Amino acid sequence: MYRYVARANIDRYLSVLYSADITNYERQTVTKLLLGELDKLRHDPTQLEFAEKRAANGRERVNHARRLCASYALGTTEREESDRLLADVESLHILLDAFMAACTNSRGILARRFDRR
Repeated sequence: MYRYVARANIDRYLSVLYSADITNYERQTVTKLLLGELDKLRHDPTQLEFAEKRAANGRERVNHARRLCASYALGTTEREESDRLLADVESLHILLDAFMAACTNSRGILARRFDRR
């Protein structure tokens, strides 16, 4: 059951992190919570696939934020807000990619250990 709670928490934390109206302190706190939930799932390959899908969705969000940012004229309030959102989304995506790379690497190490036996 904890896996389902972790999944729900991950979805909730990501939705908070993708919102535009969050302070830096809140972003840091929610990011730590997100990493804690992801860490709970990293030893289960099935659950790790769930996290990988969320990271892939993050790539789409980055692309969407870039298109949105480019659609606003320079110097407008909308452009400034979209620039901030883009920076936040890109930073979150980099963090998720690094986490997923570490999980994939540890999964490979575990697989090699079992192959040796």
